Amino acid sequence: MERLDEYYMQRALHLARKGAGRVSPNPMVGALIVRNNRIIGKGFHERFGGNHAEINAIKEAGEPLKGATFYVTLEPCTHYGKTPPCVKRIIETRPSRVVIGTEDPNPLVSGKGIKILKENGIKTEIGILEENCRALNEKFFHFIQTKRPFVTLKFAQSIDGRIATTTGHSQWISSQPSLRLAHKERALHDAVLVGLGTVLKDDPQLTVRLVRGRNPIRIILDSALKIPLNAAVLRNQDMAKTLIATTTRGSLKKRLRIEKMGIEILTIGRNLKGGVNLRRLLDELGKRSISSVLVEGGSSIITSFLREKLANRMLVVIAPKIIGKGIEAVGDLRIMKIDKALKLSHWKVSQKGDDLIIDGRFE
Repeated sequence: MERLDEYYMQRALHLARKGAGRVSPNPMVGALIVRNNRIIGKGFHERFGGNHAEINAIKEAGEPLKGATFYVTLEPCTHYGKTPPCVKRIIETRPSRVVIGTEDPNPLVSGKGIKILKENGIKTEIGILEENCRALNEKFFHFIQTKRPFVTLKFAQSIDGRIATTTGHSQWISSQPSLRLAHKERALHDAVLVGLGTVLKDDPQLTVRLVRGRNPIRIILDSALKIPLNAAVLRNQDMAKTLIATTTRGSLKKRLRIEKMGIEILTIGRNLKGGVNLRRLLDELGKRSISSVLVEGGSSIITSFLREKLANRMLVVIAPKIIGKGIEAVGDLRIMKIDKALKLSHWKVSQKGDDLIIDGRFE
């Protein structure tokens, strides 16, 4: 029975992934309904505000579900939000059994859905492929538990650790397949963040163009509001919104001109060097239900997130190129002993085109 449960839960996980980039800040969820080893209904959470996975599976079944088994990657909800509670609808179908991948960390749900199912005489099992189910929604779990967005640091570097030459030239260190990966990551995050230096040097659009997917919110760190008014990220606000995080150092006149362009400016407290306080920024983004941020640089921004231990994941593209003297990917972290080095865990290595991709989480 356990191996069969794992098989169907794996199928439910596959379904859940179809909601990637569409359901945030909600979690990705997949559901299967099985009777006599036959899948009679399947569904996933397709978009934010839409039906949850369980409801879509029930609708697809199109037949009485009494005595069937439900497989759900995440504990069914018990509260009214954008949609009615799923637990109530599941109970109405009178299944004999519900198998759940992992408990929902949301205090509005956590453990309550499981309790209600059991109180209604439905055999309920929890923890089938739990690690996989939790990993699927690592951004959601982090956001719910910390009230801050999950932060991914992403950059491309040469094999000797440079993200640009001494002149600042960096296009393109990585291969075309790696560039597509970068755009895919943008589509899977609620926001993409860069510093003013990147805007001045590369004038990026920070949109999704090489793959299909939604455009993230574009966040620019600009402590003194020096961004050029003709910068690419200030255009096409109907396609992708831009948020400038600044401090009180910026001129009021420049601020008013930018706001007239439809750009939101968020004033954040300063850090000790006069820049934007990253911790306060993440707190503010969390209040706006931005559950994940992809940080694309430059070097000083990457270094600041690492130094303050605000990153959850690092995605590094390593191109088989040697630049020599140039701009390093990571600056001084004030680490004097090797045993104090930041460590990646749960990391994996893959290949895109000519490049190696290292994808890991911080301990």
